[in-house]
Amino acid sequence: MSNATGCAGAPTTTDPCSRCDVLLGLPQVHVEAVERAETLMTVTVSLPWQLRGCPDCGVVAPSRGRRRRVLHDVPHGDARVRLVWRQRVWRCPEAACPRGTFVEQIPSLVAPRASITARALTWAIGQLRLEHATIAGLARRLGVSWWALWRLVRPELERLAADESRFAGVTSLGVDEHVWHHANPKKRGPKELTGMVDLTRDADGRVHARLLDLVPGRSRKAYVDWLTARGDGFRKNIGIAALDPFGGYKSAIDDQLEDATAVLDAFHVVKLGTAVVDEVRRRVQQDTTGHRGRKGDPLFGIQTILRAGAENLTDKQQARLARAINADEAHEEVFVAWQCAQQLRAAYRARDLAEGRQMAEKVLATFHTCPIGEVARLGRTLRKWRTAFLAYFTTGRANNGGTEAMNGIIELARRLARGYRNRDNYRLRMLLAGGGLTP
Repeated sequence: MSNATGCAGAPTTTDPCSRCDVLLGLPQVHVEAVERAETLMTVTVSLPWQLRGCPDCGVVAPSRGRRRRVLHDVPHGDARVRLVWRQRVWRCPEAACPRGTFVEQIPSLVAPRASITARALTWAIGQLRLEHATIAGLARRLGVSWWALWRLVRPELERLAADESRFAGVTSLGVDEHVWHHANPKKRGPKELTGMVDLTRDADGRVHARLLDLVPGRSRKAYVDWLTARGDGFRKNIGIAALDPFGGYKSAIDDQLEDATAVLDAFHVVKLGTAVVDEVRRRVQQDTTGHRGRKGDPLFGIQTILRAGAENLTDKQQARLARAINADEAHEEVFVAWQCAQQLRAAYRARDLAEGRQMAEKVLATFHTCPIGEVARLGRTLRKWRTAFLAYFTTGRANNGGTEAMNGIIELARRLARGYRNRDNYRLRMLLAGGGLTP
């Protein structure tokens, strides 16, 4: 069942063609007919006649009739929209002109030789950027193949990625790595990519994280090369550089961002403290029982409690913790390690930054002297990163949280696409999803 209407069926209170043009959203295009089926809407359009000269020689050309050109437009509800453009053809009368025939073009409607309208392309990029859509899903909505859509989307994303102005105004920079594939590196290249994220705060002091770039590898060289490519102006504008405890990134910051303050990420520091508690628990478990934790073992029953903050424990959980620690004298080491991790966590949770810094300096002064080997090792690590560790309390709590959030967005986009095989396509899609490209 189809429903066909023309301009003659429109109300007579205004020009019918103008009314149809407004509904279509293309002012210079006249709607001749609309046919609606259950899953497809076909709209026939044309341009009014006008005198045309040959693009090459300028001689006025006579019309040679029209040809039908089928275009894919933005879906209307659940129905695909197909535009049938009755495209006029002209013939150049000049015998010496190499042009021969030519057809009318509407750049605002569709690019030459393209089958997807310009606004459908804009719609598709918007869906990719804001709605976590996939190319395959959008291609199904438009009624085209994956390659037909990506062939138009990719050049637009490449143009936006090549625009150096998107790096302007960055004053706080975050860096972290992630694994983008799990295939053979010899066939697909390095598994790890280094991601740079804009952590600049707005006028209200809020961070709106924005992915700036993804480069192959997790190394000092990868970060140095990217910073060098940005130029002196970009590097001198960076005041804060957040990072995880990786010496390669720290060396790159010291080399390229001399005026920036390196800040060790709070999340990774607390994670190190929690890992120490888990290491001590497993070691004591082996020493006292001779095997890994099993159901019924006191330390095995509190492993999740040891990862929680003390302020979040209920009375029942505190009682379970006390019973497990009191079950054996050797368990006291686990309790001491847990208290050390809580001290580290409390430094970051302090409302007053001066108070938090004092607690952090106490951690630096005491942890490395602890008789528990794992805690002492953590203390030495923090002392090695002393300046970057304490910088959290002098930079208004600067951290790499926005970078970690960006990694979450990247992981979501990769799962939706069921993985990627082409690193260039992956970079463009992640930049779009991460806000690095703004159409």
